[in-house]
Amino acid sequence: MTYSSSLATNRTRYGGRNQNSVSFRAQTRVLGPVSNTIILIVLACLLGLLYLTQVTKTNAYGYQINGLQQQQTKLQTQHDDLEVASARLQALSRTQDSTVAKGLVSVAPTATVQN
Repeated sequence: MTYSSSLATNRTRYGGRNQNSVSFRAQTRVLGPVSNTIILIVLACLLGLLYLTQVTKTNAYGYQINGLQQQQTKLQTQHDDLEVASARLQALSRTQDSTVAKGLVSVAPTATVQN
């Protein structure tokens, strides 16, 4: 092999005859502005749906809590009414059974006043 033929074989590594000497690289794919806009809109819609599901769950629990609070206030007022009635009924029996009430004398009218 001669000197010139060995140079010719080494040159094919860089580029052969009638070929560009610039090496070609594969370009990376880049999304265009329309694709970016569509992706952003879809992501915004998904985030909106996620937000709405969370708010709906919170409102559902809020309705349950509100119902339980109303039931609690109704039971509390009923309890207070029963305490008052119990105290009133116990007061009558306590006054009748007390020693002071047993020591009282019943008074009958002795005379009437006439004009």
